[in-house]
Amino acid sequence: MSPATKELLKRVRMMVPPMLEKFHKGMLGRVAVIGGSENYTGAPYFSAMASARLGADLSHVICTPPAANVIKTYSPNLMVHPLMHENPSHSTPSTLASPVIAMLTHLHSLVIGPGLGRDDLMQETVAEVVSAAREKKLPLVLDADALWLIQRKPELVKGYKECVLTPNVVEFGRLAQAVGLDTKGDTGKEGCKALANALGGVMI
Repeated sequence: MSPATKELLKRVRMMVPPMLEKFHKGMLGRVAVIGGSENYTGAPYFSAMASARLGADLSHVICTPPAANVIKTYSPNLMVHPLMHENPSHSTPSTLASPVIAMLTHLHSLVIGPGLGRDDLMQETVAEVVSAAREKKLPLVLDADALWLIQRKPELVKGYKECVLTPNVVEFGRLAQAVGLDTKGDTGKEGCKALANALGGVMI
């Protein structure tokens, strides 16, 4: 194990609260994953289960009704909420986002993107949720198709230091282009630093 990896693990361990007998359910982490659509059910499941296996007490998945029916069969450990909807739908993004936003005060962090897809209604609903989460200073991790949203609307996260973006090489390039940054193909440490600075301190 490299010294850099050892140092990273040391810092991560400092962020994980100890498991004490006096703690009750929910005190060791309440995480929600927004994602999961008709064609994508695996990614939100794995993301939510990863949070559970890392010690979070309560792991939620917020997805579409068809995805919810599938994800519920994967594990009884997850709380699955069929609150998201794809087109065609008579609902507006604000209407769909409202019950999700109501859940935010009960969460410690929010992961958005795994299995989300690029449906316009899903994307606009997520935009409403991101804005509300930012107002509440809720830590965010944006992955996969949530990054498609940020490529089009970088102002949603610009300057928000409680946000982590996890782009692959292609997504990194699109994000850089979205903020007018030329990293000259550098997707390593310096390129990440430049993009983070361009986004006002967002972690890459």
